[in-house]
Amino acid sequence: MSGDEEIAAPDFGNGEAAEPEGDLESPEGESVMDPVSVEELLATLEVVTAERDQHLGDLQRVSAEFANFRKQMDKRQADQAAQAGARIAESLLPVLDACDAAVQQGVEGVGPIAGFLLGELERAGLETIADEASPFDPSRHEAAMSEPADDDQTEPQVVEVLRTGYAWNGRVLRAAMVRVRG
Repeated sequence: MSGDEEIAAPDFGNGEAAEPEGDLESPEGESVMDPVSVEELLATLEVVTAERDQHLGDLQRVSAEFANFRKQMDKRQADQAAQAGARIAESLLPVLDACDAAVQQGVEGVGPIAGFLLGELERAGLETIADEASPFDPSRHEAAMSEPADDDQTEPQVVEVLRTGYAWNGRVLRAAMVRVRG
């Protein structure tokens, strides 16, 4: 087809070709093909741009809120997992105490089992608080007995551990019961 040929108007079955009749009208009677001024187009563009910017701002705000929510949920889940581990470790403390008592009584075969149990718990986050000859720390030690200080001693000192204390990932589960000098 060359550029000089005319395209025939469609035939709608009644033998007459459809001819455009000027401006088309909408159902409300307004002209659909009225020319729009540049000022009207610019005003519409400004309105659409403002709406776009508002929607973009809303999207960014919602995205930031969701990211914060996700971080809070991840932290909450990690805290709950740590608390569950601490509860399990705390429930096993009487078993460790019984193993220690059995070893002190000379019961054979308990030492390796107690060592294995303690090793596994330490790998999971259990820390033993049984530090003799260290400064007394009321957040980690419970003073069950005390004795007078030496002349050159300025602060209370742990002399003997009467019952081992334990911490789980830095949080004290049970303070060590100690004898203190000073």
